[in-house]
Amino acid sequence: MSQTEIPASAVAITLPDGSVRNYDGPLSGADLAADIGPGLAKAALVVRVNGELWDLSRAIKADAQVAIVTNKDEEGLELLRHDAAHVMAEAVKELYPEDQVTIGPAIEDGFFYDFARPEPFTPDDLEKIEARMREIVTRDEEITREVWDRDKAIEWFKSQGEHYKAEIIEGLPDTEVITLYRQGNFVDLCRGPHLPSTGKLGSSFKLMKLAGAYWRGDHRNEMLQRIYGTAWRNDKELKAYLTRLEEAEKRDHRRLGKEMDLFHFQEEAAGMAFWHPKGWVFYRLLETYVRMRLDRAGYVEVKTPQLVDRTLWEQSGHWEKFREYMYTTEFEDRVFALKPMNCPGHVQIFRQKLTSYRELPLRMAEFGSCHRYEPSGALHGLMRVRGFVQDDAHIFCTEDQITSETERFCELLLDIYKDFGFDDVKIKFADRPEVRAGEDAVWDR
Repeated sequence: MSQTEIPASAVAITLPDGSVRNYDGPLSGADLAADIGPGLAKAALVVRVNGELWDLSRAIKADAQVAIVTNKDEEGLELLRHDAAHVMAEAVKELYPEDQVTIGPAIEDGFFYDFARPEPFTPDDLEKIEARMREIVTRDEEITREVWDRDKAIEWFKSQGEHYKAEIIEGLPDTEVITLYRQGNFVDLCRGPHLPSTGKLGSSFKLMKLAGAYWRGDHRNEMLQRIYGTAWRNDKELKAYLTRLEEAEKRDHRRLGKEMDLFHFQEEAAGMAFWHPKGWVFYRLLETYVRMRLDRAGYVEVKTPQLVDRTLWEQSGHWEKFREYMYTTEFEDRVFALKPMNCPGHVQIFRQKLTSYRELPLRMAEFGSCHRYEPSGALHGLMRVRGFVQDDAHIFCTEDQITSETERFCELLLDIYKDFGFDDVKIKFADRPEVRAGEDAVWDR
């Protein structure tokens, strides 16, 4: 058939291998998978249309580049975890109807969901919830996508006592399409996509632990109850993951710290380590090594105050951006804050002397004692604390020295890691964080 003979409603589908399939009219992702073959139809989870993931049931109404996603794909695994969160929410609502659901994303190795309820969950609750999840999977409930009017969706969630969901919708842009997903009697707000049915989740999941979490991550908001779980493609992957966790537990620094009498934590100083004699020996050796490397690299060491008047933090921009993470105290009608970082102090030292550009670069280092308020649920041994010493440094240089100084610093950093046996280091570059100090014009440069 020539191009001019193709009906106006015809749809041409380009597959990943470059082949093109022509259809007389719109078709769903499920239809496409079935046309390609019964094996793919059975394995299909969602479909990627022009780079965007869609539910299998959505109609493809125009020419598009399309790929069928199965659980062999990373996107497929993430989808399984996302749906596991929804199945868990359905299980909780069946067992505890008065609980409110909030958000439940897929995360690395698993998923979580936050619930609003008066009392924390218990380990017994976890067992009941996981058992109910398996019942829901066995039911193989169809999962359907529904587009709702914004106001009606808000009104409906409020009528169900789901005020967090209503708040989420109220905060979405006016242009956002409001989609709800229905599985059995459970309806949840979600952009999707989702599996075609709960049975596609399979049984290779496990609920792992409980934690507290503030609504929208803000400690000024209500404390919610979070359930973490893990989900995998098959039982072999699940078992391998659980084995890795067991091995990691044996090497957990919190456990080793206690067994080797190196340090401990206690509630009276949550997030702040008590270093024991043996542990402090290791600490001082490490500090001595880092100090030696900094000296060799041309850094000068300084020491700045821990308690600083709020006016300095206002000048630096930290008061506006990071106030909620700072410990403060007030006396003699002045507000002081324990420093959460060393930057403003180093700038003050630099400003005390008019430095010629010929004296640059100036590499300034400090083993600065810092304090930051971290939510109790985020604390994790020595990895996430409230009180710590930051082997910090700032380089004052001319603009044409930035590249060479950055290269020099990166070489130093990687060399230090290498001395401790870390040869394969992954670096994540934060170009322009959402919460930041300084004008955009400076960042643009």
